[in-house]
Amino acid sequence: MMSDNQSTEEKEMNLTGHLSELRNRIIVTAVFFILFFIVGFVFATDIYDFFQQDLSFKLTVISPGEIIWIYFTLASVVAIAFTLPILILQIWLFVKPGLTKGEQKATIAYIPAVFILFIGGLVFGYFMFIKLILPFLLSLNDGMFNEMFTVDKYFRFLLRITLPFAVLFEIPVIAMFLTALGILTPQFMRKTRKYAYFILIIIGTIVTPPDFVLQLVVAVPLILLYELSINLAAIVYRKKQRKHEAFMNDADL
Repeated sequence: MMSDNQSTEEKEMNLTGHLSELRNRIIVTAVFFILFFIVGFVFATDIYDFFQQDLSFKLTVISPGEIIWIYFTLASVVAIAFTLPILILQIWLFVKPGLTKGEQKATIAYIPAVFILFIGGLVFGYFMFIKLILPFLLSLNDGMFNEMFTVDKYFRFLLRITLPFAVLFEIPVIAMFLTALGILTPQFMRKTRKYAYFILIIIGTIVTPPDFVLQLVVAVPLILLYELSINLAAIVYRKKQRKHEAFMNDADL
């Protein structure tokens, strides 16, 4: 009975310790988010000027609330982008005790990659928006309407286009990470390729206007990104297999 009681108490202590650690890591992430949010808020006018310089028209506000809204929106985007590697690091530190030393070394390298790919996705989405999607939509006007874009509507539409690309650009690093942990294999990714293509095409259709050429321009890079993910996952998988074979050979000796 004492043994059972001690075992139960140890499990409860371990659970309490894990929950306490998880809470601390959430707090650390939240603190960094607030700090980056403040920085983004301070430099919101500079960020806004950067986006405004690519436009041939002046954005309009129709209520005082839109002015503060753009400050909070731009600050939030900055906070999300720069807090992302902090969040991934905290997750990695939380699961680190359950990883082997090889898995720890393999997965720590993905933290900067997550940030770089997220920013890359934002840049790609913005380029697609400002060079292809927005000119196409404006060309449909053909002098029929007076063009007046509010800050609220414009940036909501811009974020609807760019944020999905930022998330989708994480596919390669997610595939490599899951392969390194043995959860995913390149064989499975190849087997489900057609389903992945279908989903990516649907996403490309959602984030672009109803024009076949634009949808194709968006869908092709996403499909190439998936193919790149398969190849990168295959590299990680082969390295993992070689290490496993080397370990088994050493064990036989």
